Amino acid sequence: MNSLVEKVRNAGVVGAGGAGFPSYVKIQAQVDVVIANGAECEPLLYKDQTVIQQFSDDLLRGMALLMEQTGASRGVLAVKEKHKDSIAHIKPMLPANIELKLMPNMYPAGDEYELVYEITGNRIPAGGLPKDIGVLVQNVETLVNIARAAEGQPVTRTMVTVHGEVEHPFTAWLPVGMRFADVISLAGAITCDDPVVIDGGAMMGEVVEDLETPISAVSSGLLVLPRDTNLVKRRSETEQQYKRIGKSGCDQCTLCTEMCPRYLLGYPIQPHLVMRSLLTTGEVSETLSVHAQACCECNICTLWACPEQLNPRDICVSTKRDLKANDLWLTPQQLQNQTREVHSMRDYRGVPSQRLTRKLGLAKYDSKTARWKDVAVSPSRVTIPLHQRMGQQPVPVVKTGDLVDEGAVIAAPQGEGMGVPLHASIGGRVTLLDGFIAIDAAN
Repeated sequence: MNSLVEKVRNAGVVGAGGAGFPSYVKIQAQVDVVIANGAECEPLLYKDQTVIQQFSDDLLRGMALLMEQTGASRGVLAVKEKHKDSIAHIKPMLPANIELKLMPNMYPAGDEYELVYEITGNRIPAGGLPKDIGVLVQNVETLVNIARAAEGQPVTRTMVTVHGEVEHPFTAWLPVGMRFADVISLAGAITCDDPVVIDGGAMMGEVVEDLETPISAVSSGLLVLPRDTNLVKRRSETEQQYKRIGKSGCDQCTLCTEMCPRYLLGYPIQPHLVMRSLLTTGEVSETLSVHAQACCECNICTLWACPEQLNPRDICVSTKRDLKANDLWLTPQQLQNQTREVHSMRDYRGVPSQRLTRKLGLAKYDSKTARWKDVAVSPSRVTIPLHQRMGQQPVPVVKTGDLVDEGAVIAAPQGEGMGVPLHASIGGRVTLLDGFIAIDAAN
């Protein structure tokens, strides 16, 4: 393991775009192109733009380190063309070997598959990875963390946007493990009754009711909304509900498939056939269900395309789980054999972000941008989740009662499996909990 790879692993760097894949594994590939993903397509989020505008030097240094590490001759920073402030700020700073790619104001412009195709003209193989075609994609916040890891700084904070029913939306760099309630309080008062939080974005995040929940290294946004809004109700459906309603209400119009970004790129995903599988059993159902495997869970089918307000996305998610459990998961080669040419209408079926925001019922918040809030936060307690990323769960290397400094390793992976350590985001006294490590600030 070379120096940068080891430093990135020891610093606990994972993909900050949402999946939390350990970055040290990705950067060991040899590629031709490194893409910095700053396209940020979830409505109301502003964390990637904040990184580009406030941490430009670290971002570009991280790109330079990765290009050297991977042997890439070309670097590309992807930003939506609507983000004029970010473009004007970063463009004069770009070196000759890093170019700017302006993405349309569409959802999901920040999807890895969309980015790679738009920038290189090549598609990631079905069931494959960008490295299979000589590309490495990293979120802009991850690149900042890589630059800092090279200097020995571990990941202890995450960039989070707070928006929705709050007085003063903001984006800030906050300690991992802060309670939602403490994070949201930095935005002033909550401006609705009976609020809930969508953690991670309106389209792909999860509804969270407990404001004691802590942010993690992959947290990106906390969207505060009234519980009785249509978006929250739809995102809160149980599996029993969305399957029962889907079984009785789907008329096989195929709009969920015809608007699916992965289907339009030619991948073997057809949500309408997965919906049809609700009505069948046995071999017929299995044949229909495999059309869920290539789903990227972007939620266009459910929150944009379906005229009946059904839930093809969550049915695809449940079906993918069942395919794995029943040993029906297709190999990458089997998926690739089913891939078609890019759809001739792809360029005309993009989902405009502004219209999507209106359809989601979020237009009333869109007039306020969650700008950078430079705040020194010292929470009295953090509760750091042990399992907040892909790979094996790290094991605590501290015990209840121990005193730790900020940045100290508090949990580490065991053996040779894929994983990274966790670090204390504040200094203080440790309490071990089930699945968490709590730290109370030292007085």
